[in-house]
Amino acid sequence: MRADPFTRKNIEKITWIGLLANVALAVIKLVIGWIGSSQAVVADALHSFSDTASDLVILFGVRYWTAPPDECHPFGHQKIESFVTIFISLILLGVAAGIGYNAIVSLMHPMTTRLRPVVLVAPLLSLVVKETMFRITFSAGIKNRSPSLKANAWHHRTDALSSIPVLVAVTAGLISPKLAFLDPVGAILVSVFIIKVGIDILGDSLAELTDKGMSQKDRKNIQTLIQGIPHVQGTHRIRSRNISGCFYMDLHLEVDGHMTVRQGHDISETVKKTLMERYPKIIDVMVHLEPADDNPGIKPGEYLS
Repeated sequence: MRADPFTRKNIEKITWIGLLANVALAVIKLVIGWIGSSQAVVADALHSFSDTASDLVILFGVRYWTAPPDECHPFGHQKIESFVTIFISLILLGVAAGIGYNAIVSLMHPMTTRLRPVVLVAPLLSLVVKETMFRITFSAGIKNRSPSLKANAWHHRTDALSSIPVLVAVTAGLISPKLAFLDPVGAILVSVFIIKVGIDILGDSLAELTDKGMSQKDRKNIQTLIQGIPHVQGTHRIRSRNISGCFYMDLHLEVDGHMTVRQGHDISETVKKTLMERYPKIIDVMVHLEPADDNPGIKPGEYLS
């Protein structure tokens, strides 16, 4: 399902829109920050430039992770997207470290540069544009079940939210030169927020690459659901693996040992259909049929009605 060409086109379309918006916004903020003598605004501009890097990574990688399964990759190529998402998170962390370092240096060696009113334009514009891009991109990520799109959407959101302390800092600096130290403080707050988001995204991607399964709560709910299906006498060894936000699952299903192959197959198909309907993130289920040891025995044909 991830190899759908329309999925790839949707991801590329929304990413191209984000790329163009990021380039335009980053240039505007960089120019305004330089003219207005605001380190926080310049830091925010660098954050926007980091968004362009993640856009380029997605545009490069989408053709690979949406490729259909082949003989060497029977489960598809979706985990390439996890590597792309990790790269995006590392970009976030690198940019955050640079912003924080420069801001700390500025606090240790303060300058008497006076801010200019034009600096207010940059964070206000960033709030509007980047929050809009977040909503559009995140919605597309959910619709196309794309973790990298959702990660990139959070990249947009960090740019929007990071503009809030920047706005507060430059406003205070304009009100009173004595509060100019808040400009690098705002840049530090931006870096801390970016680091938090980057670590969260990195953790999710690493969990996927290490085949982290569904939660224990979900497994218990699934076991209860399966055991409520007619003619199922038990289930165990419920396992799952995460691939791009979706799950492949396999389980052992206990049924009456006197059933025909057809009867057992029909029950296993019912279990598979029920799970995929109840949990949309489950995209495939492998059922291993086993005879229930303590079954009293049922006559052939009894389950055919």
